[in-house]
Amino acid sequence: MAISVSASSAISSLSSERSTRLPPSFTSASSSAKQSSLQFPSRTHLLRISTPRAPTSTRPRFLPQVQAKKQTFNSFDDLLVNSEKPVLVDFYATWCGPCQFMVPILNEVSTRLKDKIQVVKIDTEKYPSIADKYRIEALPTFIMFKDGKPYDRFEGALNVNQLIERIEAGLKVEQ
Repeated sequence: MAISVSASSAISSLSSERSTRLPPSFTSASSSAKQSSLQFPSRTHLLRISTPRAPTSTRPRFLPQVQAKKQTFNSFDDLLVNSEKPVLVDFYATWCGPCQFMVPILNEVSTRLKDKIQVVKIDTEKYPSIADKYRIEALPTFIMFKDGKPYDRFEGALNVNQLIERIEAGLKVEQ
């Protein structure tokens, strides 16, 4: 189905007083379709939509500051193989809302389970080859590694207790 737009006849505009015609570069030479022109309002009005809100506190809302411990390794594989504890890897992206939601949760989990696991974050935008190797298709994705090999995988945001339960259940599974 072809649609042709031409400047030969007029269609009523949304606002007949203030309208702008499309330039000739938007027209096509199809003679089989009816010829018409489109007109758009030249000025738009902003419409503010508000919903009733519960009273908010006067305190400003701040997210907790996160102090990440950055370490450098020759390769991701070296990190996995040489780790004395199982490694929980969080595959994330900076633009991912659920990934950002998980930052304080992962800090809490890392603190609570510091004797049982090591938590590592991999930015899929900076390290796409690692993301491709482990077929990361959704964010956040968590993979637990033991002896350099993946043994549990799950996706999506979880609260602290759910994540700890999932990790501890994964640690109990014998390979």
